[in-house]
Amino acid sequence: MSETPKEKSSVYREADALARAFLSGFVRTGLTVGGLILVVAGVVIAPLPGPLGLPLTVIGLMMVLRGSFRAKREFVRLQNRHPKFVRPLRRLLRRDPEIIPFVWQQTLRVERLVLPRRFRFFVKTRKKMKGRRRTPD
Repeated sequence: MSETPKEKSSVYREADALARAFLSGFVRTGLTVGGLILVVAGVVIAPLPGPLGLPLTVIGLMMVLRGSFRAKREFVRLQNRHPKFVRPLRRLLRRDPEIIPFVWQQTLRVERLVLPRRFRFFVKTRKKMKGRRRTPD
């Protein structure tokens, strides 16, 4: 009797399991090291003009959190201690992050922190655009 391809693939081989375990450990270590390099590069680039530092740091943090169980544990602890500061970062770490609304909300928050009320450009622009929007008939 000949075996079908499906039956052949379901055979358990200890060597395959060992190879998968080794490869997954290698990939996790690679993600963690690559993520740490990106985080450091993002922090170094952050003071330069332009917004390149923040995206690099977030991508590096995503890679570290995917590859390190200890980093995940520390991130959860940080989230429990300071949810107000970690929530924006968690929004970016979702599977399908909403980047445009995130950037807009963070822009409004920074504007509120930095500028007095009479000089807030983005809040006034949002209110003007909201007033012009019409509902479809």
